[in-house]
Amino acid sequence: MRGWGWVILLTLAAPAEPAETARGGKPRLELRASPRVAFTPVAVLTTAELVAGEDLEDYHCPRLEWDWGDGSRSAHEADCAPFDESTVIERRYTARHVYRSPGEYDIRLTLWRATRPIAAGRTVVLVQPGLGGY
Repeated sequence: MRGWGWVILLTLAAPAEPAETARGGKPRLELRASPRVAFTPVAVLTTAELVAGEDLEDYHCPRLEWDWGDGSRSAHEADCAPFDESTVIERRYTARHVYRSPGEYDIRLTLWRATRPIAAGRTVVLVQPGLGGY
């Protein structure tokens, strides 16, 4: 004779998306490089994008600081009109950098508002020796 057992079926609902990933709250910074793997010398184009979030005043006209991972840095500070309720913030930033030596380079971008960082992103580029061996 067979016994009867209980089968319990649980359904788990995925948690709601946090405010940062929906079109509310703070945006997040995503950083990409192209190409990600290359031979020396190579010009790498980096693209940073603020995704999701609201057009908050803190993200209007930030100072950009690029750390290229090879000991060099660059910065950009735009001259922007004042922020008001109708302002649409800039969400895409690009920069180009030339690598002349092989190595694995950790590229970082930090967005600053006055003296405080408001967003940061990073990506890695692998540069291998070119035909000339450097």
